[in-house]
Amino acid sequence: MAFILRSPSLSEGQTLPRANVFNGMGAGGDNRSPALSWEGAPAGTKSFALTLYDPDAPTGSGWWHWVVYDIPGSATSLPEGAGATGGSALPQGAKQGRTDFGGKEYGGAAPPPGHGPHRYIFTLYALNTDKLDVPDDASAAYVGFMIHFAKLGEAKLTTKYER
Repeated sequence: MAFILRSPSLSEGQTLPRANVFNGMGAGGDNRSPALSWEGAPAGTKSFALTLYDPDAPTGSGWWHWVVYDIPGSATSLPEGAGATGGSALPQGAKQGRTDFGGKEYGGAAPPPGHGPHRYIFTLYALNTDKLDVPDDASAAYVGFMIHFAKLGEAKLTTKYER
């Protein structure tokens, strides 16, 4: 079975709904993380990590919109709104990392007006460890570095958005 990431509200290559757009920087969305589910994790998966990344942001290094790690290996989904501040809807033990917005919560799409379509890549990583050894204030890049050393597999869902 293939490792697959799905959402009831998102489709591959389609536009993010307003619910998942940032509420700030003039974007005017609801800034709510989408419900996600997955299946087919590789054998030996002990935990998961999830990132949301915009490679098209005009920064020279993209933009990290959401980082979640230490998701238990028994988990198969995240409910809508799990990315709220405090992460109370995340599975027990899961942590949110610092995004490029500066906080530890979901930050929706907010591309500059007229910049064209941006890709928003949700990537779920199956990991060979129960927990990532990262400082509490680690950057998304630091968490990503550690993810890649523990990665057994990954599943992606790519959406787009423009203003």
